[in-house]
Amino acid sequence: MTSGDIGPRSAVFFGGCIPASPDEEHLAHDVGAMLAVHDFVLLHGGYNGLMEHAAKGAAEHGGSVAAVTLDGMQWGEFNPHVTEARLLATMGERMHAYLDEADIVIAMAGGIGTLHEMTAAIWYAGNIRPVPVVIAGATAQRLTAFLRFQGWIYASPTRPLGFLHEISDSADLARLLTRPGSTHRSEPC
Repeated sequence: MTSGDIGPRSAVFFGGCIPASPDEEHLAHDVGAMLAVHDFVLLHGGYNGLMEHAAKGAAEHGGSVAAVTLDGMQWGEFNPHVTEARLLATMGERMHAYLDEADIVIAMAGGIGTLHEMTAAIWYAGNIRPVPVVIAGATAQRLTAFLRFQGWIYASPTRPLGFLHEISDSADLARLLTRPGSTHRSEPC
């Protein structure tokens, strides 16, 4: 690293333990691989399902994979691709560890925990720091379409949604990652 280099970029991956479909499993794997190819460290919950598929994709391409989870929780063993564990005392600390460090957030299908993570990321990007939030896969895209339709996600003059993106495959993610200024590290406002 040079003196002007601030270190590796971080990609946060939110995805559930029970994949919605084999297609979404493949997409999670491809997302992890694409992030590793673009030199991102993958931060995720550390467990199974879509998290493990993304971690496997990253690991297969030489990426670092960190589990960011709550200390003392008995959710099972980390997936075999985890190279670092960050155990935090509270959910608030966990979310800040994800979002304050994120250069990009990828959110896929999941349960209520993934819903919480995804909506927290959207709120954070719209109110604190415009980190790119990428909604990946048909299941998560149906959810955000519903939230838009119901008025839960909306653009306003003070809260533009330019940070929010949708991808259907890894080629979409590659285009986003190579777009100038799409994933730059900036300080919170």
